[in-house]
Amino acid sequence: MPLTLSNTRQADVLATKLAERATQALIDEARLSPKPGLVDSRGSGAHQDLNLALMERSAHSLTATFYALAQHCWLRPVDIALRQEVGRLGRLGERQMMAATGGVNTHRGAIWAMGLLVSAVAMQPALSQAADIAQCAAELARLPDAFSPITFSKGSHAVQRYQVPGAKEEAQRGFPHIIERGLPELRASRQRGASENQAQLNALLAVMTTLTDTCVLSRGGMSALLAMQQGASAVLQAGGVQTSAGQYQLYQLEQRMLADNASPGGAADLLAATLFLDGVTRANS
Repeated sequence: MPLTLSNTRQADVLATKLAERATQALIDEARLSPKPGLVDSRGSGAHQDLNLALMERSAHSLTATFYALAQHCWLRPVDIALRQEVGRLGRLGERQMMAATGGVNTHRGAIWAMGLLVSAVAMQPALSQAADIAQCAAELARLPDAFSPITFSKGSHAVQRYQVPGAKEEAQRGFPHIIERGLPELRASRQRGASENQAQLNALLAVMTTLTDTCVLSRGGMSALLAMQQGASAVLQAGGVQTSAGQYQLYQLEQRMLADNASPGGAADLLAATLFLDGVTRANS
């Protein structure tokens, strides 16, 4: 579509809204408490190099990246040229994040997941269903990026060592842990009368029940991952964090994760993306 003053203004308005919503979703995830093993408003969880102030500074540093992604992707078709531009902007955002945090990796996984979803909404603003947005993001994620550098992160090492799907596969499959786990639990918990804080915690736990979280694997191995999945399931089976039985199971899960020095950073990234998609689709409904 040729750019005119009118549709350029529309792109700017949408990009601004998406960037603000994505940033706020990252902040809301960071502040959510009590999260087992993760940074929250109580403290640093299993981390030595992270705290809430750093997480919030990191989130704000990414606003410009989300804005740029939305601007470049507005009404664009899925193709390799767009995939490469999204990759370039994501890597630029990662460098800005690392500069803001003094070299600490706070949101690398979130840049990937959130960046793809922001891009998808901008590509097809008329989409009103979370699953459709996730599938659009998946089409983009499945395309090759010839300029992506070969890196060996802790997450990729865990994927290779344990032969499990990671963040890349999650996106390419249409974010099933958001669409089938996190988002349904978030909305069902609200309908059952849970507070917003409780509903978001339940959504996080729903993701944790089946996610092969490479952050946990890299820090605690397969035993820590299985303990995370079983512990999260126990909380939900007890009625969720809004029940006394669920709160007890959550406490038990947290103690185990701290003992394993494990932090479900992958699940946290997907929760932030869940909150983003929830906000976008509720605003469009």
